[in-house]
Amino acid sequence: MTSPSLITTPFGATSTADDVLGGVDLTGTRAVVTGASSGLGRETARALASVGAEVTMAVRNIAAGNEVAAEIARSTGRARPRVEHLDLADPSSVAAFVKEWTGPLDLLINNAGLVTGGLERTPEGWELQFATNHLGHFALATRLRPALAAAAASARGGARIVALSSTAHMRANIDFDDIHFDRRAYDPQIAYAQAKTANALFAVEASRLWEADGIVANAVNPGGIATGLQRNFTAQQKQSLEAAEAAGLFTYKTIAQGAATTMVAAVSPEFAHVGARYLDDGREAYTVPNDATLSDNPPRRQGMGARPGGGRTALARQPRNARRLRPRSIRPGAPQTKTTDFRGGCRCETRFATHNATIPVVSVDGGGPQLRSRRAVRPEGSR
Repeated sequence: MTSPSLITTPFGATSTADDVLGGVDLTGTRAVVTGASSGLGRETARALASVGAEVTMAVRNIAAGNEVAAEIARSTGRARPRVEHLDLADPSSVAAFVKEWTGPLDLLINNAGLVTGGLERTPEGWELQFATNHLGHFALATRLRPALAAAAASARGGARIVALSSTAHMRANIDFDDIHFDRRAYDPQIAYAQAKTANALFAVEASRLWEADGIVANAVNPGGIATGLQRNFTAQQKQSLEAAEAAGLFTYKTIAQGAATTMVAAVSPEFAHVGARYLDDGREAYTVPNDATLSDNPPRRQGMGARPGGGRTALARQPRNARRLRPRSIRPGAPQTKTTDFRGGCRCETRFATHNATIPVVSVDGGGPQLRSRRAVRPEGSR
């Protein structure tokens, strides 16, 4: 299955973040990058800062973030990025981050990622990969919507959200009957795939709801990159990855190459006013059947014009699927006892019944629920 009129750019699988930013001046552009203390997030923050963007690194480890920020300033000769604490699985952390934010926001890069080797849950009972990779970023973007809208209304015009997904999304759709693995057997690879499908669907729904505000959201597949994300892999996960590489189903990219597609979604004029797309190797990816696997769609990277591997499943771009996910992102557990307007700046107290407790949440500027999780050691800035 292919998609007509796919958006292309001059960039491909071997392009780097600096290649994409060649000749670009982002002076005055304000950007937030989650998971920016290592891996892809670190390179994304560096690349944006190198062309003048005012970057805020949203990290769990402040000490590590400060070290990276200092190195970015030294290596680029540009202003030192701000470093702010953000734990996507902690409601008070997300709320505090947004509370401290002032002024417009031009770019939100939802980069941070988590892989677990086994079933882990938040205190509310939510599966940790879905809670961190999707629900945390969903809540952050929703709460920052007024800042993004303010940037879109400025003379610069337009605000963008980039959600990092993965080719792994082809392994699983959203299991709406059992998102958090309460009844089905747990497979960490399926859990990761479900979260990456959710990232792609978020871009579809956010673009639909926020288009009138001048906000566009696109999902990207950075490709296979060796980062801290793999440190929690089980032996089975590592073997699966090694087998795929040996079969030629993917070729590892450098971190600089991995960050390139994020930069395309963030700054390329082709995506300035176009949302709900899924990018792979620097251009819009084609659509594949829902039962497709990576082996069905191997990469074809012999030249800059070659078709990228992977693609996006039909379910990961389906508006109906995206609309169905939205209320489950606002209310991950049982239904709300009060109604919150996701789209408009209401301020109301809502109580969310979850697996383990009923949690009071203050919903500010249309924000959805936030998450509280135990402080597990988790990699930042990786896919």
